[in-house]
Amino acid sequence: MPTTPLSQQEYEDKFLKDDAIRRNAHQLALDVRKFEIELYWKRATYFWTFIAAALAGFAAIQVSTAEAKTDLSVVLSCLGLVFSVGWLCVNRGSKHWQENWENHVDLLEDKECGPIYKVIVKRRTPQSKMELFEHLLNGPSEFSVSKINQLISLYVSILWVLLVFYSLPEFYLPNTLGEICSSINWFYVIIIFFTIAICASFFFKFGATYEGGYWHRATIRTSRINNDNSANTYEPYPVK
Repeated sequence: MPTTPLSQQEYEDKFLKDDAIRRNAHQLALDVRKFEIELYWKRATYFWTFIAAALAGFAAIQVSTAEAKTDLSVVLSCLGLVFSVGWLCVNRGSKHWQENWENHVDLLEDKECGPIYKVIVKRRTPQSKMELFEHLLNGPSEFSVSKINQLISLYVSILWVLLVFYSLPEFYLPNTLGEICSSINWFYVIIIFFTIAICASFFFKFGATYEGGYWHRATIRTSRINNDNSANTYEPYPVK
């Protein structure tokens, strides 16, 4: 079941007409937004830990003399690619939910505290060349921290793609089908195909937020004292 579109009037009917509902919804939106921002950076730390470990392992293998140097390089570069693409998708998902709660605050705040969240107070425009120089040197700018983080995760993902190709040995095109089949390293084919499949799943159905309807089924467990050892089973009681 798809999500149902909501008009401005329907939104106001649900949240703005009743003072108690509006007040509680506004406070909840602020709290959850703050919680989403905290989770955003915790998730970033989680992914950076694995990406840094994979990159350090890749660098160590490149300077080593291990017999399976090429194989290990391919495995680690594929692992780094999966975590980097996953990090990129998680960044975008976190931004989506953060903006959801920010939009709620925008719609709910006017009658609670005024448009404090929508009004942006900035420094005045530089009035002299010296003020302009100081502003360019250390003044505040309208950069989005989350968007920059997304660009960094995109850059790291592209970097791992290049490292995957860098890790692969040189391939020569034989003249006959038999020579082609015998020259294919199926280990590389399988792990790269698996990596691409996992990364692609992030962007499609398997990695998207479920937007259908929810129909729940519930049961309750009965609990009682029974001294009859022969009767040691129970039937779940359905909740209607």
